[in-house]
Amino acid sequence: MIAIAVDDEALMLRALVGAISVSPDVSQVVKFSDCEKALSYVKENAVDVAFLDINMRGMGGLALAEKIVELRPDCKVVFCTGYEEYAIPAFKLHASGYLMKPISAKDVQGEIDNIKGVKHKEKLLEIKCFGNFEVYKKGERVVFKRSKSKELLAFLVDRKGAGMTAKQICAVLFPDDSDDAKNVAYLRQLVLDVKNTLKTVGAEEILRHETPCYRIDTSLIKCDYLTYLESGKPEFLGEYMAQYSWADETCAMLEFKKI
Repeated sequence: MIAIAVDDEALMLRALVGAISVSPDVSQVVKFSDCEKALSYVKENAVDVAFLDINMRGMGGLALAEKIVELRPDCKVVFCTGYEEYAIPAFKLHASGYLMKPISAKDVQGEIDNIKGVKHKEKLLEIKCFGNFEVYKKGERVVFKRSKSKELLAFLVDRKGAGMTAKQICAVLFPDDSDDAKNVAYLRQLVLDVKNTLKTVGAEEILRHETPCYRIDTSLIKCDYLTYLESGKPEFLGEYMAQYSWADETCAMLEFKKI
């Protein structure tokens, strides 16, 4: 996806380009501080989405949007502004989105997902990492058959959806046991236990096995730790998965993030 960003305020333009560039769906971002130059670019180049400030010198964002859509009917327009009163005229132009400043990468990705027709997945579980690690389904705590099964899920949450091999997981869950064959066999039992437990609460989709790795689908959970990494909220009070010693490294990282 090719995007243009147009804003006549240098700091705002830099922030907007940064937020757009984070999206994995965007292969190129071309920035402009002048509406006429942006329009000239669109005349010569295909553009998939235009992020436009509304209140700009010259023709302004609304007029620029009209001309862009005339030239490139398939180009989506997302307005970016600090003024709510522009919402009605923006939507009369059939804008794809309307973002209030300051604009975050999460805001931008939400608009891109909307353009792509991506619906946000339902959150199947609420996971609490600050303090002790706990898992909830509609406010009720999920109980695991084995404490190690719960710890396995905790470790995969800690990895933020990254795939982990059986040996990598065993090195963390069984640090004092070097019998790899025995540990891997036990891990298979733990994985089955986690799957069965999640299945009882309708959340079996969360645990993924993509050979040779295990991971969780973070889009299906609401998690204080992951939300904090994105937005700084809720407040981190110094305790993270307190029952697991291997979580101390992440806890230290979170403490550093607060500084």
